[in-house]
Amino acid sequence: MLISGVNESEPADDKGEDDVLCDLLSRRVNYVGSGIFGDAGEVVGVQQTDGAKAQNSWEHLTSSWMRLKNPGAGERHYVCDICAKAFRKSRYLTTHRQIHTGDKPHKCDVCQKRFTRRGNLRVHKRSHTGERPYVCDICAKAFMTSSDLKTHRQIHTSDKAHKCDVCQKRFIQCSNLKRHMFTHTGKKPLSCHVCHKRFIASNRLKTHMLTHTGERPHKCDVCQMQFYARHTLKAHMLTHSGEKLRKCGVCRKQFTHYGNLRRHMLTHIGERPHKCDICQKQYTRYDHLKTHMLTHTGERPHKCHVCEKGFTASGDLKRHIRTHTGERPHKCDVCQKLFSECRSLKTHMLTHTGERPHKCHVCEKGFTASGDLKRHMRTHTGERPHKCDVCQMQFYERRFLKTHMLTHTGERPHRCDVCEKGFTASGDLKKHMRTHTAERPHKCDVCQKLFSERRTLKRHMLTHSSEKPHKPDVC
Repeated sequence: MLISGVNESEPADDKGEDDVLCDLLSRRVNYVGSGIFGDAGEVVGVQQTDGAKAQNSWEHLTSSWMRLKNPGAGERHYVCDICAKAFRKSRYLTTHRQIHTGDKPHKCDVCQKRFTRRGNLRVHKRSHTGERPYVCDICAKAFMTSSDLKTHRQIHTSDKAHKCDVCQKRFIQCSNLKRHMFTHTGKKPLSCHVCHKRFIASNRLKTHMLTHTGERPHKCDVCQMQFYARHTLKAHMLTHSGEKLRKCGVCRKQFTHYGNLRRHMLTHIGERPHKCDICQKQYTRYDHLKTHMLTHTGERPHKCHVCEKGFTASGDLKRHIRTHTGERPHKCDVCQKLFSECRSLKTHMLTHTGERPHKCHVCEKGFTASGDLKRHMRTHTGERPHKCDVCQMQFYERRFLKTHMLTHTGERPHRCDVCEKGFTASGDLKKHMRTHTAERPHKCDVCQKLFSERRTLKRHMLTHSSEKPHKPDVC
């Protein structure tokens, strides 16, 4: 066997194959093999060099020698009879078969989650212990798996060599570029076997499958709330810390999640990329368009298990459930008033600051909520979109129509706990209760007189001014 740089005075024939390999391993000199082997098995064209290139070439040389010594070592003799995938060892095939059978023999003692491979269970257990043994030597960030660390290291070392030919966006990994290309082609190769929804990436399909099983493996240590995906839990944790890492460059508003900032930016540029094909209404978010489409089909997939009322959005159902449970998780720090919805608390807080950000362009009247402004505008336009099917009477707001319908049915669902008197509207019951409690929450700023109703205070205020709204006809 001829090897450049090896002492040629020693005849190669005096050594067996094992002796030659041992000789190569013991020297560990900086030889680099070209990987070209002659018909007789001799190594040719080995040159001297140094560094990482020498190490890689040395490994290539020794592994190639082992393949020559054991010609069948790299062959895959064990073939799966279901998908025809081949493996080098029988134990690899045995583990692979569990994918088809659904067998998951390795179970987590903490959360009972099961795995096909012991190694996957071992990695999973780190999510409970918090162990992250693989640490980046540049930024000290820690990871649960060596593959995650390897991918992370490319942030420090790589120049994002993989570029998209369509939008010029660059990626560290070729697989990321490959997945990104689907956003241009519209192709979604992965399909859910339950609802047939399609996805670009396997991790998104995996997370989606949890919506069918109901499993929420990621749990908040503070409030015990559970989530389908780890990144959702990560964003949720910021609500406890109060940290908001993403800031809008226009209005300086801050967000806990980058996706929320991105959607917010559309409000500044006026872009609404998601358009309804039926009524041409446009939305900044695709999920809002999806919910809107249900108004055309009449479908209300989210049902209340108490009263069977249906909703187009899961969020609406969640808020509705609180009317049954009485839960009011959002509390005002100023007056301790409780609210069932975060947006209701947000609007309420403006009553303490006196801020009315939504202004009418006709009369300059200000409102705390955009919905109130929208309804107010109907007093200028005369629009009454909500019509009674019985007497054809029309109303500015749906709630007024709803209350009005009770006059036809005779129903008075709101009952006084003291005198059993019934009312069609909850507001009327609230005002009535003050006759029992003697509460007078509305105070005159001029004479300090108290009133049980706002309209009574309003009428009283006219006694302090020269204004006389009801002018008698001239005789």
